[in-house]
Amino acid sequence: MEGLDDIVEEFLVESHENLDQLDQDLVALEQDPRSRDRLSSIFRTIHTIKGTSGFLAFNRLEEVAHVGENLLSRLRDGALELNPRRTDALLQMVDTIRALLAAIEASGGEGTVEVAGTVLLISAALEEVAEEPVEASVEEAAPAVASVVPSPAPVPEVEKLPAAPPQAPTAPVAPVAAALEHPVEPGEPGAGGQPGRRAVADSTIRVDVDLLDALMLLVGELVLTRNQIVQYVGRQTDQDLVRASQRLNLIASELQEGVMKTRMQPIDHIWSKLPRVVRDLGLQCGKNVRLEMVGRETELDKTLLEAVKDPLTHLVRNSVDHGVEPSAARVAAGKPAEGVLTLRARHESGQVVVEVADDGGGIDPAKVGAKAVERGLVTADALARMTPADVLQLIFLPGFSTAAAVTNVSGRGVGMDVVKTNIESIGGTIEVESVPGQGTCTRLRIPLTLAIVPALTIECAGDRYAIPQISLQELVALDAEKAAAAVEDVGGASVYRLRGELLPLVHLADVLGLASDRHDGHVVIAVLSSEGRRFGLVVDRVINTEEIVVKAVGGQLKSIGLYSGATVLGDGAVALILDVQALARRALRAESAERQEHRLAAAAATSSASERQRMLLAAIGGGRRVAIPLDTVTRLEQVRSETVERVGSREVVQYRGAILPIVRLDRHLGAFGDSGREVLEVIVYADHGRSVAIVVEEILDIVDGEAAVQSDIDDLGLLGSAVIGDRVTELLDVRAAILAADPMFYATPPALGGAGLEVATTHLMEV
Repeated sequence: MEGLDDIVEEFLVESHENLDQLDQDLVALEQDPRSRDRLSSIFRTIHTIKGTSGFLAFNRLEEVAHVGENLLSRLRDGALELNPRRTDALLQMVDTIRALLAAIEASGGEGTVEVAGTVLLISAALEEVAEEPVEASVEEAAPAVASVVPSPAPVPEVEKLPAAPPQAPTAPVAPVAAALEHPVEPGEPGAGGQPGRRAVADSTIRVDVDLLDALMLLVGELVLTRNQIVQYVGRQTDQDLVRASQRLNLIASELQEGVMKTRMQPIDHIWSKLPRVVRDLGLQCGKNVRLEMVGRETELDKTLLEAVKDPLTHLVRNSVDHGVEPSAARVAAGKPAEGVLTLRARHESGQVVVEVADDGGGIDPAKVGAKAVERGLVTADALARMTPADVLQLIFLPGFSTAAAVTNVSGRGVGMDVVKTNIESIGGTIEVESVPGQGTCTRLRIPLTLAIVPALTIECAGDRYAIPQISLQELVALDAEKAAAAVEDVGGASVYRLRGELLPLVHLADVLGLASDRHDGHVVIAVLSSEGRRFGLVVDRVINTEEIVVKAVGGQLKSIGLYSGATVLGDGAVALILDVQALARRALRAESAERQEHRLAAAAATSSASERQRMLLAAIGGGRRVAIPLDTVTRLEQVRSETVERVGSREVVQYRGAILPIVRLDRHLGAFGDSGREVLEVIVYADHGRSVAIVVEEILDIVDGEAAVQSDIDDLGLLGSAVIGDRVTELLDVRAAILAADPMFYATPPALGGAGLEVATTHLMEV
């Protein structure tokens, strides 16, 4: 219900279920008063209600449950025998508890429900008071007991309700039961205190997880059948059949979505245990750490929720142990004595993003690199070519640890590599960002579910395979002529330069030990991302994209290490699902570190001589042309002018989830071209994990800029000029243009976590 805390709502649902069972058990107990098992069950139920009500500070509810628990304890131990008077007292306890729960549901508190009469009745039954005094005391208490209606929600007066037949000589019990058992229709006063809404106990149902799994399995089979029917109908001309197929497709998709929702649980189910972990570790390490949680209502499939519990706990322990400094060190550094550890969760692009961020000392890339070289994980030459972001990823290598001493918290050289392996085993990714002295943020990207996923189906050597789209970035198709020129063999390995980036190629046929059936010279490349690296998977042909139902594979196929499952395609054919992470590790890491280093260095040396001279030509207005080094270009895009916004004095545009500052070359270089264009030609430049959008009038060509610089021009934003294609072309100073759009582009990024719009626009997010 609205306005109720999740814990209170769960308590109400469970307690209502227990009370319904208690009514049956108490009546059955009258027939078999010596049933020890039934008495023990009733005792445990009341004990649970008492404990939880005490925790939630419902004092009157705790008082009633406590005295009832005492009576049940004596009955269970054989010190007292069950008789009609004690049965009535216990039933009165159940009715009073039910009234208190109704008050809590209506107003969030116990309202005006009186419990003194019920407590007195149970106490009298417990103390074996004579019959007559008990009757008198109950009569006196009757008016108070009957006033069980929570306030301020209006309810029908007790005397207007139909009386229930008395169950025992103690007459005052009947009006109470009648008031509580009177059926209230939705919308009547008393229906949970909110007209038109169900009571909380009637709005939920408990379902066994095995039943949900079986239902999910049936939905998976339905999706497979749907795919087959849709594919078959696509070849037919019967319009009635086509419409029925479309309707089936819609219903199956909605049913699939609904069943998936039944398996979703808030991430708070695992977060709720972390405050205790942070508290205990903080005391153990002598640190003062506050835990903040944002997005605890974010939902995730139950299976995945269990899979990320241990990795998330390890990351939190690492942040407390390694990230947050002791209070004295924080004060000396000008920070608050209390460290802050923040957990964030959100849905983003069909995934769940979970961040563990602290405001501690951060990770020094220099120390990480030195430790990696010391342990022989990388060579000094390889380290020298790494960016700071690449160096941080070394913490995920097996055996890496910067801990000075081994403790029972961390420092044994295991952990982060296991975290990475576990996250990737469920199709997720992990990345880390850190600013020395300001903090560290570890980010997990997890699929919403593993049961039914969108995938790309491809063909290799006559067999079909499926690639989960979560790992797919783009597709590149090269005809025979382009493939011959663009795909190179360097150091025994195939490479392809994709927009200035050296992309290692993996031939699926070679990995599988098969012979490709494509001999026309065409090359189809699926650009995949794994473990922070991109590589191109060369396949014979692309078939289709469709939702696939993931099926487990047997032990023999699993032992190969290349397949994460299998599926049945729309035409009934079986396709194996490629494990992109395992494929990348086998193909890209099978060779030694030295050979990789030699190969990449040779590739860079071979390609740089020619690629350094390749230029992108663009018109900027007024008949002027500029040349931009091609290896600085990330993407060529078109952006509608109405999407351009202003932040302060700068123009920005939202692009692929990031906010990119804009530099218009015509204004930057004084050309002042046509500013009324509806569609802007944009060159996206990326470096240091940031991007900027360079606006030109027209993209002209990509050429080999072999001509020497004919003149030096000292105009702002230009390096010089050259004759390219019989035209004088100005050579753009890319760095100056970038700084014109974002003066902080090459500066150290700000502290991680919780950055606002101002920081986001000044310090760009990664594309």
